[in-house]
Amino acid sequence: MSSMNPGGEFLARRCVWVNGPVIIGAGPSGLAVGAELKKQGVPFVILERSDCIASLWQNRTYDRLKLHLPKQFCELPGLSFPADYPEYPSKKLFIDYLESYAKLFAISPRFNEAVHAAEYDQTCGLWRVRTCKAEYICRWVVAATGENAEKLIPEIQGMEKLARPVIHVSDYKSGEEFSGKKVLVVGCGNSGMEVCLDLCDHSAFPSIVVRDSVHVLPREIMGKSIFAMAMFLLKWLPVWMVDKILLLLSWLVLGNIAKHGLKRPLAGPLELKNTKGKTPVLDIGTLDKIKSGEIKVVPGINCFSEGKVQLVNGLVLDVDAVILATGYLSNVPSWLKGSEFFGEDGFPVMAFPNGWKGEGGLYAVGFTRRGISGASMDAVRTAMDIARIWKEETKQQQRQQQLIAF
Repeated sequence: MSSMNPGGEFLARRCVWVNGPVIIGAGPSGLAVGAELKKQGVPFVILERSDCIASLWQNRTYDRLKLHLPKQFCELPGLSFPADYPEYPSKKLFIDYLESYAKLFAISPRFNEAVHAAEYDQTCGLWRVRTCKAEYICRWVVAATGENAEKLIPEIQGMEKLARPVIHVSDYKSGEEFSGKKVLVVGCGNSGMEVCLDLCDHSAFPSIVVRDSVHVLPREIMGKSIFAMAMFLLKWLPVWMVDKILLLLSWLVLGNIAKHGLKRPLAGPLELKNTKGKTPVLDIGTLDKIKSGEIKVVPGINCFSEGKVQLVNGLVLDVDAVILATGYLSNVPSWLKGSEFFGEDGFPVMAFPNGWKGEGGLYAVGFTRRGISGASMDAVRTAMDIARIWKEETKQQQRQQQLIAF
């Protein structure tokens, strides 16, 4: 098959029929779908734009990163973490686990194949998935590129005049290179808080921008995971009541965090996670550094100038570097064409738990805002649904071939 690009060049693109789904993305979500399809005997192709599985974890995370939740909440279907893994596995251990997972289920993604467009052809009832190397024709498409496909860079007045290093947290590896420097961290989620702690450990002088309200919870209470505790309580109690319990326990352990510049939202941490997808910060030591003054909490930014930042309260700070812990975006709208299943924000329009299946054989895995456990749940449902249809159609084709043979 051939086509013309916008510049008028003639492009040759081979056409590939896939007797099963095309899965876009080889992160944990894509691997989970692939593993579940393998169990059902359904063939598939995984397309991955980078040169490895789980590229976010391998290439765009800082060195000290560990899973924020206990390992039992981060397992993919079909494989538990090794018994000797710690409660909160490191980045390296988690990558090793994912590599073992891909090997166990013999999953071989096609690397360096970024999807340019995926579009449903109404005429033939099939999907056309175009990459730089080929056009794949298939019955089903699984979007598994995830919630964190592209870094989110905010527009802040004067940032181009700063004349100081400005990096996104996805490019941050360690605080070693910032030793002795005044570093402004923009964003107070789990990444921003942990980067500040890492900077302190490397003798830097971090300030963290806390523009909005934020929930900070202790990661553990008396050696027990607060997340595991919440999941247990939710089996018996409504969300609002569990939120009250979590906030009371947090106050007992952490004290009044508002006097340190960390105002809590009106909605509880679980309610906020369910309705807005905003994850509470699980504290691993940053709050102690804030209380001691080693990390300074500052309000929103008004503008940057050369080597300085002016805050909304009029205060001006000298800065040697800026780290943007401002989050990520889904990239689905850039390649999925002609579908209203995903909104402009790159997430399914239908809220969890109904956002996994669209029209015409389109599925979404890894967009639940509920981490790996949510992705695993959608992966199982997606694979089961595709396998059911695939097996029915395969049986029909076999019957037809038998009739023709007679």
